[in-house]
Amino acid sequence: MAVTLPAREAREATVSLSELLRPEGCALLTVECQRGVVGPGSALPELAAEARESGALGRVARLVSAAHDTRVTVLHAVAERRADGRGANRNAPLFRAAERLPVRQLTGSEAVRIADPVPVGAEDLLVRRLHGLSPLAGTDVDALLRNLGCRTLVIVGVSANVAIPNTVFDAVNLGYTAVVPADAIAGVPASYTPAMVRHTLALVATVTSTEDVIACWQAIRPS
Repeated sequence: MAVTLPAREAREATVSLSELLRPEGCALLTVECQRGVVGPGSALPELAAEARESGALGRVARLVSAAHDTRVTVLHAVAERRADGRGANRNAPLFRAAERLPVRQLTGSEAVRIADPVPVGAEDLLVRRLHGLSPLAGTDVDALLRNLGCRTLVIVGVSANVAIPNTVFDAVNLGYTAVVPADAIAGVPASYTPAMVRHTLALVATVTSTEDVIACWQAIRPS
């Protein structure tokens, strides 16, 4: 049975989006928006096609541009592996399948570069991981966010199947407020993403849209 908050409790639990998105206290995290995942030569062509055809990747690009304009910190989380595989997980079917894919996310390769049309600014932070499923577990992201004074994390990218919910849960467990523009994430099949957002992420994150996030940032854009 699906778990959802009653309408009144959901409204009472809502914090002002404009307060959450104040530039000095929030950051935008793009998850696995790399060429080997969502680019034309993706190791996961079905996911790459969904990210592009749904417009999710384009919305990620718009959010990154808006963050740059508003001086919101941007972090790009990239999943990669060494050519020899040292340190990589092998304790789940997903990891073992990744070893057999025709495109491998090897350190230093084109596959781990941020995919077009997502812009990368000079002040953006790139955080690379060699293990696991989450950009936050065992990486520099938490320490970087705390040093920057960020308490709200806007999470976008792929996939809604694994990395996005994992990131949201880890962020919440670490004490951050997670904000998810639901139209800027993608997973497969397409029907899975809205169901997962409604019945899972909405219980622990502030679910919103790309337009609403950009509108908040534009309203407080520094002169």
